[in-house]
Amino acid sequence: MAQVTYKRQQRRPGCFIIFLILLVLLVGIVWLGKTGRVGFISDAFETATAEYGEDEFPEFEEIWSCGSGSNKVVRVPVTGMILLGGDESLFASSGSAELALRAIRRATADDDVLALILEIDSGGGGITASDIIYKALLDFKQSRADRRIVALCGDTAASGAYYIALAADHIIAHPTTITGSIGVLVQSINVRELATKHGIKDMTIKSGANKDLLNPLTDFTAPQQAILQSVVDSMHDRFVNLVAANRDLSEEQVRPLADGRIFTATEALKLGLVDETGYWEDALTRTAELLDVEHIIVYRYEDTFTFGSLFRAMKTVSPRALLGLDESPRLQYRWTL
Repeated sequence: MAQVTYKRQQRRPGCFIIFLILLVLLVGIVWLGKTGRVGFISDAFETATAEYGEDEFPEFEEIWSCGSGSNKVVRVPVTGMILLGGDESLFASSGSAELALRAIRRATADDDVLALILEIDSGGGGITASDIIYKALLDFKQSRADRRIVALCGDTAASGAYYIALAADHIIAHPTTITGSIGVLVQSINVRELATKHGIKDMTIKSGANKDLLNPLTDFTAPQQAILQSVVDSMHDRFVNLVAANRDLSEEQVRPLADGRIFTATEALKLGLVDETGYWEDALTRTAELLDVEHIIVYRYEDTFTFGSLFRAMKTVSPRALLGLDESPRLQYRWTL
């Protein structure tokens, strides 16, 4: 009869090592999620964060874009719909306007930055968002007397995007740029008749006759239209006055142009809304001239990925945002086809 022997299996350390590695990774992810940082932090950034908060000196990676020398310039893109806050998505912790505002604040706090090149390609957006970015640009220039801003307009620099460009010392439009659209917009729809046809009734409880302005299930009254028109006119007056002040034009010159119409780059140049037509190379040349230097070195900021920002984005994303729908009616400096 054959004898069966059993060999005791030796324990292998592999599983234990894998477990330790996974444990270390898990601890690391939790730590990164709490601190919102990933990667190594430079001594320069540590020094800056000792003086400024995150909102004053946002964490970016500086990428050398072009040029040489010691005269530092930062390029700031402003693209797409101009909105601040509430526009976070699953794949981006903030929109273009939010990133632009953070970049402007970072450049303002960086004493080495002498100028900004705004690369604008937008049809505008929210009134307040446009005004906040405009003010941030003014703060950049006022922080040092020798700082300058050049705006380079792409396909579109209309309405709120043109509003932002007004903060620049020099505005360059591509020969094919569409600009202008100086005006204010508030939009809604009324589906009262459609709702009545399908048996849908309005059940709004309100404290006053005008509390539900633009309710899509009720008729829009003449007094309500007058209220909204007054607000629109006030915002429009502000836009017109800023164009006049920043473009060295009189209000009487701007008013006929401020009915929402758009202009080609050539028309805008003739009307004094831009300073020249040109390209990226011209923006570099004008920036150096405004700084009275021969050479400039241009950087761009890249937002650093953090687990904290990813978690925040996942929390704030909404079904309407995923579908690209606006959360509510808003006053806008915006132009659309």
